[in-house]
Amino acid sequence: MEIDISLFLEKLRNEIATYKVPVVELVAVQTRDPFKVLVATILSARTKDETTAKASERLFKVAPDYKALAKLSIDEIKELIYPVGFYQAKAGYLSKLPDALKRFNGQVPDELEALLTLPGVGRKTASLVLNVAFQKDAICVDTHVHRIMNIWGYVKTKTPLQTEMALRERLPLKHWQEVNTILVTFGQGTCRPVSPNCNRCVISDLCPQNGVKPRNIK
Repeated sequence: MEIDISLFLEKLRNEIATYKVPVVELVAVQTRDPFKVLVATILSARTKDETTAKASERLFKVAPDYKALAKLSIDEIKELIYPVGFYQAKAGYLSKLPDALKRFNGQVPDELEALLTLPGVGRKTASLVLNVAFQKDAICVDTHVHRIMNIWGYVKTKTPLQTEMALRERLPLKHWQEVNTILVTFGQGTCRPVSPNCNRCVISDLCPQNGVKPRNIK
């Protein structure tokens, strides 16, 4: 049976209102600065939000824009962003970012293909920057979105890229900007990858639970 995706997202939108907001969205609310959103997004990959938030704060105190970032050595960047995941690789990306942005007159570009030319930026990061920094319609698919959409049976895919392409065909445009925030927040708080809390899920009576092994209720 096909799910009502708008109903699912509406229920979860209300549910996550009391959850912690992902750090990239917090950066956007606090600054509305595309540069800071981009950098925080790069730092956030495979890193807990709390760690990303502290690293971003340390870095932005010293380098609030691309010109200030250009003055830092790669070792200084490493020290500021440690211990984010893959901090050495990310420091390398950030050290190259100022020169890359010069091609766009120092501005973070607001088009997908242009963003993909920047160091450390893949499709997920680019789409998230478009959504959060520029409020543009783009589907950002991370592991939570990929996993939960398959649990629901809304897509049947094996990779996040396949999920993105499938959602471009199926998901109503009105949900493109919000789907990542909703499912990442829900995925971190309730529908976890290991032992999801189906016993307290607001859509448990509607969810197909494809491939799910719920947490045991004690």
